[in-house]
This record gives sequence, structure tokens and C-alpha cells, in this order.
Amino acid sequence: MAESDVAPLANQAEVEGENRTGGGRNLPYFVSHPHAKRGFLALLIVGAVIGYFVWRHFSSRQTTDDAQIDGNIVPIASRVSGWVTEINVNDNQFVTAGTVLIRLDPRDYQVALDRAQAELADAEANLSAARVGVPIISTTTTSGLRNAEAGHAASQQEVEAANARLAEADANHAKAAADLQRYSQLVEKNEIPHQQYDTAVAAEKATRAALEAARAAVADAQSRVRQAEAQMRAAETGPQQVQASRSRAEAAAAMVQRARAALEMARLNLDYTIIKAPVSGVVSKKQNVQLGQIVQPGQPLLALVPLDDIWVTANFKETQLRDMRPGQYASVHVDAYSRDFDAHVDSIGAATGARFSLFPPENATGNYVKVVQRIPVKLIFEKGADPQHLLRPGMSVVPTVFTK
Repeated sequence: MAESDVAPLANQAEVEGENRTGGGRNLPYFVSHPHAKRGFLALLIVGAVIGYFVWRHFSSRQTTDDAQIDGNIVPIASRVSGWVTEINVNDNQFVTAGTVLIRLDPRDYQVALDRAQAELADAEANLSAARVGVPIISTTTTSGLRNAEAGHAASQQEVEAANARLAEADANHAKAAADLQRYSQLVEKNEIPHQQYDTAVAAEKATRAALEAARAAVADAQSRVRQAEAQMRAAETGPQQVQASRSRAEAAAAMVQRARAALEMARLNLDYTIIKAPVSGVVSKKQNVQLGQIVQPGQPLLALVPLDDIWVTANFKETQLRDMRPGQYASVHVDAYSRDFDAHVDSIGAATGARFSLFPPENATGNYVKVVQRIPVKLIFEKGADPQHLLRPGMSVVPTVFTK
């Protein structure tokens, strides 16, 4: 190639090199590397999209480590006093509802039951007698009233008859007295025999005696009238006597009810000597009762922990509750097993935990410092989430609630 051809090519190369270097000046990286600029923009877009989804992911989850598993602890106590004769369970043993846990000496309560049965039989006998007496008294008082009325009428008739006999006797005595007076005058004049006079004297004495007898008969008849009136007044109290008899029968019925209640109480006390499990659960704190111990009513003996009814109490910050609602899905991470269990939000507490503390905070001094409060949220495990009953009340957990 001729030198005249090589020179123009060299000049052209120098011009292109100057254009790339900016006439000897350093250009920005993205200007000198346009492909890198496009790649960086693409990387920013991808990062923004990923960041958005990460934010969406974590903004829909509320987590706290201030949580633990809760459950019911059922205390087992005796309802009667007695001597412990049998203990059928041990600590950490699972028992079903109705299992006999403890037996007390039943002999004292058996005696009380026998006595209550005897008292009930006596009360029932008294009630039967009282009920039988009601119609008897009713009939007796009715017939007594009739007899008293009849006796009163008869006594009045006797008084009338006695008065008639008294009038007759009085008339006879008056006639005999008059005859005696006449005969007395005649005998003094010897106009009649002395024997006739003696007969008149005897007649006057006889009629006088008859008069006295008639008067006594009247008084006796009048006394019988008063007696009949008293009997009639007594018979007229028959309805009150019947009512009193019925009241005695009602009192006897009440005594029967009382005896039956005492019998039922004695039977219950005898049944209470057998202490059974009210629920299914695991036995705990059995050391509170020992064989041969004398226990009193209400004394705690042991406890049952039903593992079928457990939940999580999670103390979320008040700022985490904005989108939290009952029914939302939750995942509970149990530290003891490093496992997650399915659950859901059951309810949100009615007040902060501080309000239920022994000494709630008091801001009356004016030195108030705003502190984010925590509110207890109850989470319920899904059915079948813990078939092996691995979870125990008091375990530490980390729940996560999915609010969206």
C-alpha cells in the first residue's frame, strides 16, 4: 500500500480515538458504557419489585415472642372430711373422666345414711297416721255436732216437762196446804175425826216433797240444757279441729320432705367419699395427698391438666393490632420442638396487661412517659394440630398472625 494511502487511515484512527476519549477528557462510566446503564436500571427495577413483595410479605405478618401456651388446671378437692384409704393415680398419669382417683373411709357416712333412712321411715309413718286422722276427725266432729244439737233439743224438752211437773206439784201442794188449814180448824172444834186431820197433814207433807222434787228436776233439766249448749259450742269448733288435723298432716308431710332431703344429703356424702376425675387430663401435684391422711372439705389434693383444651396467650404490641381480627390464620412456633403448629385468632383482650397487674400504673403525678402497651390475644390451635399432646401449658412460643 502506498504511503499516501496509509496517512489518511492513521489520521482517521486518531480522530476516532479522540472522539472516544472526549478530546483527551475522561467521560462518565455510564456514558462510556451504555450497556452497563441499562443493566443497572434493570437491576433497580428488579430490586424494587422484590422489595415491594418482601414488604407485602412481612407487613401482613405480626409476630411476638411474648407468648406462651395456656390451659385449664382443674384442682381436685374433697367435698367431705375423711381418712384417705386408697390412691389410684400417680403424677403425670393420664386419666379419663370418671376415673376413681381417691377413696375415703365411708363407714361414718354409711351410718349416717342408715340413720337418715330410719328417720324417713318414721316421718312417713307419722304422715300416714296424720292423713288417716283427718277424715276421722271430720266425721267425728260432724256427728258430734248433730248429737249435740239433738241433745240440746232433748234437754230443752226435759226442762219444759220438768216445769210442767213442777206446776202440777205446786198445785197439789197448794191444795193439800189449804185442806190441812181447813182440817186444822175443824179438828179443833171436834167436827172431824183426828185421823182425817192426820191424813191431811201427811198429804200436805207428801205434796211438799213432790214440789221440792219437781223443783230439783227443773234445775237438773236446766243444767243438762247448759251442758248440751256447751257440747254444741264444742261441736261447732269441728271445722277448726279438722283444719288443725290437716295442718298436722301438712306438718308431717313437711317432715317427710325434710327427712328425704337429709337422706339425699347422706347419700351424697357417702358418694363424695369416692373422688373421681371430672375431666380427662394428666395428674399433677399428687404430693399434696398421702395414704392415711385426714382431709378436710375443700382441701386441694391434686390437679388435672386437660391437654385437649389449650391455647396461646400472645401479648402483641398495640401497634400490631390495627389489622388483626378474630378468625385470622396464625402459625405458632414452639421452642421446645422447633415446630410450627396451625392456629387462628380467637379473640383480643379487653384491656392491656398492665391494667390487670397487681399495681396498675398511675399517672396522676404528671410525669407521664408514653410506653407502647401490650394486649393479650388468644390463639386457638386448629383441631388435630397436636394429636400426640406434645404441648403443655407454660411453654414458650413465637406466634405469627397473618393479617392479610
